Amino acid sequence: MTETYLIGTYTRRISKGVYQLELDTDKKKLQNLEFVGAAIDPTYVAESEKKRIYAITKVKDATTGDVTGGFYEWDGTKNNYPLKVVAGIHDQETSPAYIAVDEARKLVFTANYHAGTICTYKIATDGSISRADRIMDKGTLGFRKEQQDGPHPHFINLTPDNRVVVVDLGIDKVFVYDISDAGKLTPVSELQMEDGYGPRHIAFDEKKKVAYLVGELSSNIAVLDYDSESGKLSQRNILSTIPDDWTEHNGAAAIRVSKDGRFVYVSNRGNNTIAVFSSDEKGDLKLIQRISTEGDFPRDFNLSDDESFIICLNQNSDNATLYARDADSGKLTMLQKDFAVPEGVSVLPKK
Repeated sequence: MTETYLIGTYTRRISKGVYQLELDTDKKKLQNLEFVGAAIDPTYVAESEKKRIYAITKVKDATTGDVTGGFYEWDGTKNNYPLKVVAGIHDQETSPAYIAVDEARKLVFTANYHAGTICTYKIATDGSISRADRIMDKGTLGFRKEQQDGPHPHFINLTPDNRVVVVDLGIDKVFVYDISDAGKLTPVSELQMEDGYGPRHIAFDEKKKVAYLVGELSSNIAVLDYDSESGKLSQRNILSTIPDDWTEHNGAAAIRVSKDGRFVYVSNRGNNTIAVFSSDEKGDLKLIQRISTEGDFPRDFNLSDDESFIICLNQNSDNATLYARDADSGKLTMLQKDFAVPEGVSVLPKK
């Protein structure tokens, strides 16, 4: 069986935009890297059920040199690569850091790390895009140098109960919003993390009523209780994702939770590992493995459809690593480490 994954990248050295690769689950190998579409630094991508692909990008005015950020929309039902842009919008000061799709409301969300803003966009039936709302995060800046130049929203997506959650690295906060069908955001709650935590990404376990919050700057993972009735998050405990004796730079990055809720995975850029945690019936975590990513700067990884495999992207070493995953123990075994992917940042199962 063959599965296909969309790959977001930086385009600073050798990448040209968005790619896709295949996972052959029978042969247990990655194969057939293919160029999907041209964009500048399309670090994250999203895809709708109708196979519309949304890729973060930015454009530069040929006359003034001014740069504006936003995203492209491609028709993923077409197989004549590279894809042509069918729609797009560039109305932000620079390119966003994250993008997600709300299928039910026909919305797209972006979090703009450098501008300190989150935006929602309405997607019309003809595919045209218009901004619905824009909010600038507010709060006290953290003490670390990466936090000194303002709020830095790094993630925006839906909660299990269809609210919107936003994670801000600059001010150590997690925001929860209600959202209307038109895309208007209404604040519900804020969770203030400890100074310098540097929140980056969050993942929920609906059955256990918990969320797991990765701190990029602290290299920690926090277990948060989530009250869906009130829309409030509260901190339970915090664990490290790196060895106690690690003194070099590290930035915790992506987080994934297995479908059965028994295991949580976090990538570490610097330590260049995936940390594997077991999760008990209450959602409390215990570290059970750290495994090398066989490359440098693993920004993202993802599980295969049946979760028998994990694909990890190493941005600086331009390679993808494939692991087998044991469903009972949750542990990983490296299968393939030298599959070339240029400047890989994000990996998303293709619909």
